[in-house]
Amino acid sequence: MDLTILYRGPLASCDYDCPYCPFAKRRDSTAALRADRAALDRFTAWVTAQTGDRLSVLFTPWGEGLVRSWYRRALVDLSRLPHVRRVAIQTNLSCRTDWLDGADAGTVALWCTYHPGQTPYDRFLAKCRDLAERGIRYSVGVVGLPGHLEQARRLRADLPGHVYLWVNAAEGHTYDDADAGAWTELDPLFPYSRRPHASAGLPCRTGESVVSVDGDGTVRRCHFVRTELGNLYDGSYRAALGPRPCPLAVCDCHIGYVHLETLPLYDVFAGGVLERIPSGHGGPAGLPREARATRSP
Repeated sequence: MDLTILYRGPLASCDYDCPYCPFAKRRDSTAALRADRAALDRFTAWVTAQTGDRLSVLFTPWGEGLVRSWYRRALVDLSRLPHVRRVAIQTNLSCRTDWLDGADAGTVALWCTYHPGQTPYDRFLAKCRDLAERGIRYSVGVVGLPGHLEQARRLRADLPGHVYLWVNAAEGHTYDDADAGAWTELDPLFPYSRRPHASAGLPCRTGESVVSVDGDGTVRRCHFVRTELGNLYDGSYRAALGPRPCPLAVCDCHIGYVHLETLPLYDVFAGGVLERIPSGHGGPAGLPREARATRSP
């Protein structure tokens, strides 16, 4: 079975204080961190044991995962498994990067977000360049708020040419054509993020070849549909996998609408769906080991 898993455990703490994020500067208790670590260790052990499947994993924590040793270890360990096509994580890149020396650079990838005002620009750029020197696939993005535009332009000019710079439309923000044009100059794919996508009744890969999993192993079709398909650890989810239309009116998050079959984004991001890298970008690490012959998310 080929399956893409979006994993989100109970971690909800972050070291940044972004005004547009509800988890800014939130602190998890010691007990919550222990629970998150145990849940991630259980998930990693499950992935390790699935040698008869071909898996791709994207970690989408509410908080910042890579400041926690157990997320760094999970990415390294999973990247070295022959049946894992890709393992990636969304991150603010505030962590160190030397841990990536232990990972398989052909399988691991980072989806990085730059948050102006939260970290010195030169520090963030230096980490990006370090990733490039290590041969790690990564994308970099910003939230498309007016105050971020000049910083985003600076970042685009300073990043290595092969690195894709994406722009997320800010939640609740309306873009007129002039505003949208400025962001599209930086990210030609910004029009996909500008407005929510009508999705009700439309075919979507989630629930068939893509699922979300929480820390207890509960499987859902995606992060945005609460209906349960079963549990990862007792295998009950497998019987529920199959094609199904989207039950929601709209889909407005990239990790959701990228899987809509009515959009061409699997072709646009061929080989880089999980780390948000369009085909033709990504640098020397190239496609994941299995996808060098057959392209995958």
